[in-house]
Formats: sequence, C-alpha cells, structure tokens
Amino acid sequence: MTTAAPATDDRAALTALIAAATAELVRQWQRLATAQDALLRTLERLRPGLGSTTRIRTVMASFNQEVGEFNRLTRALAERWAAQDLPIAYRDGAQRALHQAGADTSLFQWSADHQAAVTALTATFYTDLIGRIQEAVRRAQAFARAAQDATRAVTLGRNHAGIDSARLTADHPLSTVIYRNNARHPVKDWARSALGYQGVVTANHGAINAGRLDLEAAWFACVDGSECGFVSHQDTDHASGTIRSADDAAAYPIAHHGCIRSWIPRPDLNGRRGLVSGDPV
Repeated sequence: MTTAAPATDDRAALTALIAAATAELVRQWQRLATAQDALLRTLERLRPGLGSTTRIRTVMASFNQEVGEFNRLTRALAERWAAQDLPIAYRDGAQRALHQAGADTSLFQWSADHQAAVTALTATFYTDLIGRIQEAVRRAQAFARAAQDATRAVTLGRNHAGIDSARLTADHPLSTVIYRNNARHPVKDWARSALGYQGVVTANHGAINAGRLDLEAAWFACVDGSECGFVSHQDTDHASGTIRSADDAAAYPIAHHGCIRSWIPRPDLNGRRGLVSGDPV
C-alpha cells in the first residue's frame, strides 16, 4: 500500500493535548481554593457590631460569584474536551495506526461507524467530568453554608473565639477531589489521571477501529510496558509483544490509568491458521 505523509509515531500531540486541558482544568479549580481562602480571611476579621451583616452578605456574594464562574468555565472546558479534543485524539490514533500498518492514512474518514464510536466514548467521558464539576460546586456551596453559620455565631456573640478557618478548610477542602472510597487527591493529580485516561483510551479506540473498519484487520500487535499485564498491570499475562484479537483489543484498549499501551493493526495475519490471542508477535 502507498503511505501518505507519516503520522507521528510518538504521542507528542496527544500528550500536549492532555497537558493543555489538564492545566486549564487545574487553573479553574484553583479559583475555588482562592475564593475560599479570600472568604475566610475576610470573615476572620469580622466582629459583632453594626454593619457586620452587610459585610457578610457582600463577601458571601463574591464567593458565590466565583463558584458560578468556576461552574461556567469548567463546563465549557468539558464541552470543548468532549466535542473537539477527544475527536482529535481519536483521529490521530486512527491515522497513526494506519501509518504503522503501512497503510495510507487518508483511508481514515469520519464514516458513520467512526462517528458513532467517538460519540459513545465522548458522551461517557463528558458525563464523568460533569459529575466531578457538579460535586465540586455542591462542596463549595456546603462550605459557604458552614462558613455563614460559623460567622453568624461570632457576630451574634455566641462564639468569642472567632472563625476557625483551619477547621472549615479541613472539613471542606475545595482544592481536592474526593473518590468513592473517601480518599482525597489533589486536583492536579486527579485531572492528569482522568484526562490522561480518557485521551489514551480514545486514541487507542481510534487505532483499533481504524484497523477493524478501514483495514478489516482481525488481529493487532500490542505495544506496552514490559511488565504490564493485559487485563491489569498485575496480570501475569504480559501484553507487550503479543498478538491480540480485535475483540480482545477493543475490550482492553489499556490496562490501567497511566498505561502506555498502543495498538498496531496486522491485517497481514487475517486467515492465519492456528493463531491464538496472546501469542507472541
């Protein structure tokens, strides 16, 4: 087959795409932590007396405005990620796989099948991101209520010790993401892991689907870390340097978050007798 201008063999473009989205997501999340700190610093200076109610109302309105901006801007980022960035990752993954298989990269077109595949992926990933954003907004609102209640106790003379900022921050850490097991992780770590996972999975599905749809490949060569298992990192069935069926490749495009797995279509193996998924290349 003839080959068009080579798609890059490395993942520099994908890495840059993920890094840019991660940096912007972290920057917007920092808005919450900064607003939280500013609110607490102001409330710490409040004392009972005339005008305290007005001041509280003003600083709370400012905090809520920042929460609203966070919600608006992170939702817009999630929409761009799902509608623009992930389709680019899918297309690049498809073209890279075609090039590595010695095929013309122009074989990839946004057919109905490719469109359906990327739409299903991006819909799921968009929902995941929006869920995290909604959770962050709910946590910020819960912090605001707690801060307001604590401030009211001070201004009414019920608490002479003043606002316990450390306690409020510990109970409502807006610079972290809370996982289902209640573990707290810095936003930067979560964002890098989540967007990295989404980007690589999307690119690998682009590669697998290009092989299946455009080359009619039944088999794929797996390229991975030398110690990475096929189903999970600890799996003793090591993935790199093996041939996998198209169905197996689609079932496990990567094995874990941070996985470096990639796929090369092998249409030349179609019809090869005795070949078993997991055989060495």
